[in-house]
Amino acid sequence: MRIDFVSDVSCPWCAIGIKSLELALQRLPELQVELHFQPFELNPQMAPEGEEINAHLARKYGASPAQLEQTREAIRQRGAELGFSFTKGARDRIYNTFDAHRLLHWAELQGGHHQRDLKLALLKAYFTDGLNPGSQEVLLQAAATVGLDVAAATAVLNSDQYAAEVRQAEQFWQAQGIQSVPAIIINQRHLISGGQPPEVFEQALRQIAAAA
Repeated sequence: MRIDFVSDVSCPWCAIGIKSLELALQRLPELQVELHFQPFELNPQMAPEGEEINAHLARKYGASPAQLEQTREAIRQRGAELGFSFTKGARDRIYNTFDAHRLLHWAELQGGHHQRDLKLALLKAYFTDGLNPGSQEVLLQAAATVGLDVAAATAVLNSDQYAAEVRQAEQFWQAQGIQSVPAIIINQRHLISGGQPPEVFEQALRQIAAAA
């Protein structure tokens, strides 16, 4: 079974979706799954220095401070249920994530679980530790943490390597109608949208596997 997980490292519902999907997969050990993380930028025009997050969200969604805090609390609770920590107050800015997607593309080429591990490390860096996932220092630290070659990762980040591939992938998924994330595509045919509970993923995966 192929699963394409379209997401951004600055998307809290993507962190919830990943943890939820992984819990569902743990309940289905009979499935042989190829998991591929695909790029999506929530803010492709974001400057490298980022933007203050409350101002950004208020402008983008028209949300009041009270609404933002209510949403954040719901996200924190969902994360806690799945074993992922959204640290209160950790995110005061939102950043450009294009370099993170380039590094994730490279990590997939290294085989094994490197891409998945780097994805989780970057989500933790941003949502738990309050770090900038667009910073080269943070990206290299995450690469080192998951056992990737730091010298090779540095060479990627210091070049425009995989920029064209990432943009092409982003355009492909947008052309498939993906306008929000997370978007989880099973066997290139079945779409599950949003940070669903593990039970929803589990039921969908069982049905798709049975039909196949």
